[in-house]
Amino acid sequence: MPTPFPADRTDVVAIAEWLMGIESTSGAEGALVHAFGDALEGMGWRVTRIPVTAGRHDLLCTSGEGPYVTLSTHLDTVPPFLPPRREGQRLRGRGACDAKGIAAAMLCAAERLRAAVPVALLFVVGEETTHDGAHAADDWLRTTGFASRALVNGEPTESTLALGTKGAMRVRVTTTGEAAHSAYPHLGRSATLALVELLNALGDISLPVDALLGETTINIGRLSGGVADNVVAPSAEARLMARLVTDGDDVWALLERWASGRAALERGIEVPPVRLGTLPGFATSVVAFATDIPALPGWGTPYLYGPGSIHVAHRDDEFVEIAELRAAVDAYERIVRMLSGKTSNE
Repeated sequence: MPTPFPADRTDVVAIAEWLMGIESTSGAEGALVHAFGDALEGMGWRVTRIPVTAGRHDLLCTSGEGPYVTLSTHLDTVPPFLPPRREGQRLRGRGACDAKGIAAAMLCAAERLRAAVPVALLFVVGEETTHDGAHAADDWLRTTGFASRALVNGEPTESTLALGTKGAMRVRVTTTGEAAHSAYPHLGRSATLALVELLNALGDISLPVDALLGETTINIGRLSGGVADNVVAPSAEARLMARLVTDGDDVWALLERWASGRAALERGIEVPPVRLGTLPGFATSVVAFATDIPALPGWGTPYLYGPGSIHVAHRDDEFVEIAELRAAVDAYERIVRMLSGKTSNE
């Protein structure tokens, strides 16, 4: 059973710790969204549970009448579960900056705003894998006519408004050989050797460059192949992740030319690069990671802002500075007021 939700709705650190204390790795977010949804209803929010898959749903919380400015981030995390702990002036643990600390800051800001500004909170699942929560939310919006004028997405941007984000493309590369006794390699054909030689040439590809977003990059994330040390490998596989700065078709054509019949390519989940909105008075940046924003086109003009650094996200030492987390509450309030056309004294 989860611990009781913090009684102090202004304590962003306590709320972040509560969220981080419930494991919600991608695909297993059910316990958290159930408990969080109940807590939000107890705070007086109108909560809509948007179905995603069995036992998993997004949470849409509204106050006032639309059109809304929507604060949104994800509740799923990468594994493994790392419980929260305060260490000096830092909050550590899984989700500290990516993105449960952000969810807490958004909630605290929305609590301040709800009496004066039409504000919505959208907490989704599945961002770290297939973005299925975001796709479900966008499908729901299109069927219901829900009115959102702007989407403020939360990811760790070091408290800057991002000018743009790179996209992403997953690619599976498969080579095929012929098994033989390793003492007589000439009687077979090694798929692992073919894969290694092919991957060694990956750096020779002249990949697209964009003036704002920078260079396309490709990461070799996973390798597998062969059946035993003493068998010439009959098959091998590599999983790649390209970070896109142009249309994915541009990179796909280059990869097809690179493989040139030496391997089979399979094009997987893809997210396009995105240009984003800015606001006066906020520092800006460009980020290389992908977000849920491309899967939420119906939610209005997109913005991206969040405390913490992506450089510590997904690491075992993930953290956010407590002072930065608290400052994010003020920043989200200011962003929503600006997008709503409401000044702080209205």
